[in-house]
Amino acid sequence: MAKKKSANIKLVLNQLVSDIFEKNNNQLLNYKQVSAKLNLNDQESRETILEILKEGKNDGIFLEPQKGKFKLKELQNFIIGTVDMTADGSAYIVPEDEFEKDIFVAPRKLKNALHGDTVKAYVFAKKRGRKNDGEVVEIIKRAKSDFTGVIKISDHFAFVVADDKKMMHDIFVPLADTHGAKSGQRVLVTLSDWPESAKNPVGIVKHVLGNQGENNTEMNAILAQYGFPLEFPAQVEKEANAIPEEISAAEIAKRKDFRKVLTFTIDPADAKDFDDAISYQKLPNGNHEIGIHIADVSHYVLQGTELDKEAYSRATSVYLVDRVIPMLPERLSNGVCSLRPHEDKLCFAAVFELDEQANIQNEWYGRTVIHSDRRFTYEEAQEVIENKTGDYATEIQKLNELAYILRDRKFKNGAISFESTEVKFKLDEAGKPIGVYVKERKDAHKLIEDYMLLANRKVAEFIAKKSKGKQKLTFVYRVHDSPNMETLETFANFASRFGYRINTKSDKEIAKSLNHLMADVEGKKEQNILTSLAIRSMAKAIYTTKKTSHYGLAFDYYTHFTSPIRRYPDVMAHRLLQTYLDGGKSADMEFYEVASVHSSAMEKRAAEAERASIKYKQAEFLENNIGTEYKGVISGVTEWGMYVEIEENKCEGMIRLRDISDDFYVLDEKNYCIVGQRKKKKYQLGDEVMIRVKKVDLSKRQIDFTLIPD
Repeated sequence: MAKKKSANIKLVLNQLVSDIFEKNNNQLLNYKQVSAKLNLNDQESRETILEILKEGKNDGIFLEPQKGKFKLKELQNFIIGTVDMTADGSAYIVPEDEFEKDIFVAPRKLKNALHGDTVKAYVFAKKRGRKNDGEVVEIIKRAKSDFTGVIKISDHFAFVVADDKKMMHDIFVPLADTHGAKSGQRVLVTLSDWPESAKNPVGIVKHVLGNQGENNTEMNAILAQYGFPLEFPAQVEKEANAIPEEISAAEIAKRKDFRKVLTFTIDPADAKDFDDAISYQKLPNGNHEIGIHIADVSHYVLQGTELDKEAYSRATSVYLVDRVIPMLPERLSNGVCSLRPHEDKLCFAAVFELDEQANIQNEWYGRTVIHSDRRFTYEEAQEVIENKTGDYATEIQKLNELAYILRDRKFKNGAISFESTEVKFKLDEAGKPIGVYVKERKDAHKLIEDYMLLANRKVAEFIAKKSKGKQKLTFVYRVHDSPNMETLETFANFASRFGYRINTKSDKEIAKSLNHLMADVEGKKEQNILTSLAIRSMAKAIYTTKKTSHYGLAFDYYTHFTSPIRRYPDVMAHRLLQTYLDGGKSADMEFYEVASVHSSAMEKRAAEAERASIKYKQAEFLENNIGTEYKGVISGVTEWGMYVEIEENKCEGMIRLRDISDDFYVLDEKNYCIVGQRKKKKYQLGDEVMIRVKKVDLSKRQIDFTLIPD
């Protein structure tokens, strides 16, 4: 322990010694002078400082122009940045300052920093012909301390091989800290220590996830890997269970009562958390009153409670292939807040009076109480739309008719329609995939989407209008920047090979030509590739308090208001809207900006977890099809291989370049293809190929294919 302490002191002193030279204009100093300036005059400290100066001289940090007198080789340059590990154990530090260049750090100079950590790094003087390189001097913040992996146990110790490919070190686990895990099981381990002199970090097993290959084990491993908790803390469950289901007469009296107005929900067949309901009535003047009623989560989840802190931390529900991991405990998500049929429920609503051309004549925002008359599945609502008969057929037809007008107007204004295929699995009782199908989006889906877009857009506009002039109101917006033109031009060049033209003259022309492309590719083999590349050429949508437009939807103002059971930003939007409806002052912008950044990061993480669960199920589906031949489409190219998506079941795997024996192939990144160096044969994104399933690695969620030559 004493050794570790002295190593830590030395690390701190390292920095302080450099600071002394910088503060004294890099004048020559001996170790006693440095010690005096640091007020460290005991013999041990002086000797440590002399050691630092000598080691620094060997490392090229200090010069010794006169015997015993030192100076910095150059005034030191430190940067703060994020560690981006590479496959060989070295890393790049990506600076916080976007104008600084990335710094290369060799493995031995990483000081136990891990991928994603925020660090302080010293940048060495640049030598001719060498990249910017440096050394980590301080780990400011660990990106994560929990890792999933497989535990290996021997007679005297155990270690965990992490699933995370960027975790380069096995994690040592004392036998007393294995939590009863058996060798070969999948576990969640947390780092507890990393002694200065040790090659490997030390960890403690937090959860035994189970045996490899079992559905529950693998799904929980994915959740844990991406930092989502496997259960709610006891205090959070206690708070949720204490919330009464009954609604008091006093609460109803404060709200607009819609219980006698026709109201229904339309959701997936397996949904339990009903966030939104639509109310409809024809008005005496011939117009149509449409209410978008959203579960009033903010009424039940009060700021500062343990329930609220947990919802903030999670920020989103996570949708894996076979389960939903809710943001709120089940009592709220599937019970108290869920807009179940034939029950009185509390909502926050946006209510619009639309004329026959879907123009808004009046709008109202506030808290409501509803009583849903019917719970439709998408399939049931679609049947009513197509057959024009069934429950509330007249009302649903009219809602669909108005939704079409809203949709057309949105596209005429420059919105972009991305219709990528969504793959779903048929699972048996054990969670094993027995079939794959593509989910279709029909009018019933689009109807709900159009009214949710209307509510989200108009709520944001309402706040933005109130926020003009002296009164600046903090709000949480959903924004989407315009695309990077260079990336879009590259995509346009690629799309032209399939006969599609993208006009990049203006935002409206880009949107128009992208919409033509999306309509033309529907159902064609290149649909997924062109859609995913088009989406990749766009900026990513994020949450922020800064008012900017939503490029993809062509809305000047946009927010997320309609899904507070599963998204924390919607809860924040409800709270802020109510504050301003009550005439309250603007909320703390800094607090809501931090919350917005956190929500954006958690949304990204949830999407990665969802993709990982799909990858796992695809691998599991093909595990029993080793040797089977399929027709596929090249869906991605990298320097080590090409990805192929099987047309029949949308499973994606890789053909490794080293396994293609007729030539030596290299990546042509600009043209999305790989090229044989001798025969110049090209394999390009979107090309059809025949493949054979070669190997499936469930633990890595990887599928390997062999290319069948023409």
